[in-house]
Amino acid sequence: MLVPDPKVVRKLLTRYATLQIAQAERESAATARELADVSYTLCVMMGTTDIRDAIAKADALLTDGRAADPDEDSGLSLAV
Repeated sequence: MLVPDPKVVRKLLTRYATLQIAQAERESAATARELADVSYTLCVMMGTTDIRDAIAKADALLTDGRAADPDEDSGLSLAV
């Protein structure tokens, strides 16, 4: 099974969160399209069809990767 690059997953999660906030503050068609694209990409990378499942799997992937590097642990959840 292929495992996504944690750096790419982290960037996608950050972009997803940023777009969610932007869309909540001021709805726009362009933001909605980009949010749909990022959501789709996260789902494909994490092997799911639901963005909530993709975020949970991405969070688990990043948490597992962080366990090997205790210097990076901030104690914050990575889920959006």
